[in-house]
Amino acid sequence: MGRREKVVGHNEMVLLLMTLSTCWSAYGQPMITDPNEVTALEAIRRRLEDPVGYLRNWEKEKDPCISWSFVHCVPNKTDGYQHVNELRLMNISLSGTLAPELGQLTQMEILNFMWNSISGSIPKEIGNITALRLLLLSGNQISGPLPEELGYLPNLTKFQLDLNTISGPIPKSFAKLPKVVHFHMNNNSISGQIPPELSALPLQHFQLDNNNFEGSVIPASYSNMSKLLKLSLRNCNLQGTVPDLSTIPDLLYLDLSRNQLTGNIPSNKLSDNITTIILSGNMLNGSIPSNFSALPSLQKLSLNNNRLSGFVPTTIWENMTFSPDAKLRLNLQRNLLSDISGILDPPPNVDIMLYGNPVCGNANEHQIIRFCKSKHEDEEYGSLNNSIPSCSAQQPCNKDFEHVPALTDDCICAAPFGVGLRLRSPSISDFPPHRSEFEQWITKSVNLDYYQLFIHSVAWEIGPRLGMFLKFYPLRTNDSGINDFGKFNNSEIVRIANKFALFNLTGTDIFGPYDLLNFTAMGYNSVLFPPVGVGEGGSRISRATLVGIILGSLCAAAVILAAIAFVLLKMRRRFHVSKDQPSPKFPMRIEGVKAFGFKELEAAASSFSSTTEIGQGGYGKVYKGILAEGTIVAIKRAHQGSLQGEKEFYTEIELLSRLHHRNLVSLVGYCNEGGEQMLVYEFMPNGSLHDLLSARYRVPLSLGTRLYIALGAARGIVYLHTEADPPIIHRDIKANNILLDSKFTAKVSDFGISRLAPLPDAETSGHVSTVVKGTPGYLDPEYFFTHKLTEKSDVYSLGIVFLELLTGMRPISHGRNIVREVNAACQSGTMASVIDRSIGPYSSDCVKKFLDLALRCSLDEQKDRPTMLEVVRELENINYMLPAFDNNNTAPDLDVSISGMSSSSPTSAYSRHTTTNTTTMDFQGTELELVSGVIPSIRPR
Repeated sequence: MGRREKVVGHNEMVLLLMTLSTCWSAYGQPMITDPNEVTALEAIRRRLEDPVGYLRNWEKEKDPCISWSFVHCVPNKTDGYQHVNELRLMNISLSGTLAPELGQLTQMEILNFMWNSISGSIPKEIGNITALRLLLLSGNQISGPLPEELGYLPNLTKFQLDLNTISGPIPKSFAKLPKVVHFHMNNNSISGQIPPELSALPLQHFQLDNNNFEGSVIPASYSNMSKLLKLSLRNCNLQGTVPDLSTIPDLLYLDLSRNQLTGNIPSNKLSDNITTIILSGNMLNGSIPSNFSALPSLQKLSLNNNRLSGFVPTTIWENMTFSPDAKLRLNLQRNLLSDISGILDPPPNVDIMLYGNPVCGNANEHQIIRFCKSKHEDEEYGSLNNSIPSCSAQQPCNKDFEHVPALTDDCICAAPFGVGLRLRSPSISDFPPHRSEFEQWITKSVNLDYYQLFIHSVAWEIGPRLGMFLKFYPLRTNDSGINDFGKFNNSEIVRIANKFALFNLTGTDIFGPYDLLNFTAMGYNSVLFPPVGVGEGGSRISRATLVGIILGSLCAAAVILAAIAFVLLKMRRRFHVSKDQPSPKFPMRIEGVKAFGFKELEAAASSFSSTTEIGQGGYGKVYKGILAEGTIVAIKRAHQGSLQGEKEFYTEIELLSRLHHRNLVSLVGYCNEGGEQMLVYEFMPNGSLHDLLSARYRVPLSLGTRLYIALGAARGIVYLHTEADPPIIHRDIKANNILLDSKFTAKVSDFGISRLAPLPDAETSGHVSTVVKGTPGYLDPEYFFTHKLTEKSDVYSLGIVFLELLTGMRPISHGRNIVREVNAACQSGTMASVIDRSIGPYSSDCVKKFLDLALRCSLDEQKDRPTMLEVVRELENINYMLPAFDNNNTAPDLDVSISGMSSSSPTSAYSRHTTTNTTTMDFQGTELELVSGVIPSIRPR
């Protein structure tokens, strides 16, 4: 399938390591693994599911410390055994659960299962690993409560459990962790009170955003965290007042936004080092304190969506000492400010936003008008102008090599080593002014020359986080002054990888902490993990082992060519798709749609790195890409064995090439080259409606915003039914397929299973007889039983979407059906109990009418449902009824873009969710096993 990235841990790497290990064992007779740990590792393996086969050499007859991939050991002279020092099972598509036997690896310092699909709970036995320094479980599906026993880890420095579904309270035993510096548990479902005892910890980075501490207050004792650098309690349902944190001497970053905090902002001056203060989306009142005028490093002050009144201090920027290229972003939108007379002429590097304040109602002066334009969070951040220097006049590079960007004079070809990072809470408001500082930090930390690093892509994500993909290039020459074929050797790859994987980057707190997302190495046949027996930070190798390494290298030199040849042959058999394969069944010359080459899209999406991945589904994965001319796009790339075949691929191209409406997603182009099938769409910064309603993020949406989204989706479907020529039935309307642009305009997407509607005089009497396709929970019950597809089938699906908008519920959840639940509530007079709490104050008349419309769209019988044109008219009438406080549907009340909700993330638009309840399916006849409660209200026929 064209050029393919080789990511850490691929099987061909493992085979080469096994060959070297065999020689090592024969000559050096290294220590074997502690038998108790062998037993534990075998139990761990039994609990894991390995669909890709990364763990296929975890076999009983092989010694783990010698032959198992991802297991790193150190020898112990006292007992004569090797002991597991690190399990680095990061981002290798594992599922299953964590085994209690992990607790038997008592000398392990690093446990890393990040960015997999591990489920189940955290075993309490992990509390027995007293040597553990790094507990890294981010980006999985781990649930259940946090075990008390995790508070008994005396050497733990990094707690990284974010992006899971962990519930329950934080155990008070965590206050006994004597060395913990990083406490990252954001994006879970943790509840209860935030323990005030945590203030005794030596924390530097404390991030609990996107949890549910409902009714909890921020403990006043947190002002005693003398070493704290970054505090993020964003979107945690916190109440009470903003604590006085002026006694924290080096605080850099403070985010308490999207809570229910009240009262005045404390007037005492915060640390001189602070760069970021985000208090937006609360219920704060009073005036903006003058102490913000004496913060020399301030780059971002977000106080929007509060009840602040009075005037804006005139000297906020007077003492700024940061780079003149950097900006101070002052977001005061949607408050009660009435006097800005003192700030009408700010410096050019100060950006002020005042939309939604009373002062903008009298914006008859040019100076005021420029501050009163509505802006969203995604408009606040500048993008990186990252044009790659051209060496096109020189000899092109071979496969897997590229020109070193910083050496345009020499135009040297080299094989890069890629690293995906995400900065969790960068203390900057914009990246380009700090690019040079970042490059110096990275190159100094990994001990490389400046020209060896290239920042390939940078993108702001929700949080805000800053995702990026870095490329490292080998030295121009070796020690002899001769160009070393433009490739890193194995030891250098391992050294660089360990710097990131062991979190050993040092020198600045401006950019840290960071998430390590992946390693990508094209053209390298090397293991990107430490060789067996080699560790960093004080690990030692015995004399006998060292002799074994030296003698074993002689054997390795003799067999390495044969091993590589074998590896390449296996890779060819597994991955290679001939460029001479038969032509596709359907013609691929579509007028008005651009045909992209594979290499062009590969470059746009950073070699399809996971740092650019924004979604996945049965069809494949979706990547954010930047085309050569700078256009940002979404690239939907099919994988082998996709649920969506060639016919659906062609259908979507053919339909979207002739459909043009502001409420339909636009197709930019496609790729059908060398076995690749890719669709290129306009990029939708705010993801899908499903993401927006996700319980994990709980983004508050007013009734006006919800109606604005509903009306946009309905207008798009009306166009399909009445104005497209010929008319089209979408057949898969759902929250995942309604995407949102930067202004939250709804756009219908994914036409892979759409069908042409019957003509008025057709013999089919207004329906198409076809096999059932669609998504459980959104599927028209009459279509399901009769196989008769009409426009009313789309009406039913959209009715379910309306119910989601009003209630925040999923169509199917734990056997509960949304139509049945809402009907029951309405019949019992408890309608308010099912309305989404985050909707805020609303007009009950408007909600009743919207809910009635949604239920009529969701009736069992097609003849009883309204037409799409009737739906649009009713939505418009409800919209006109909205009272003034909620009639903001042209400027939705969000101050944050939710694009890139996390990979491993990380969630997204473009069919990311792949559970049974949301994946598009083909239903052949009625012999279908649906999850319990999919269609509970349907009467059998």
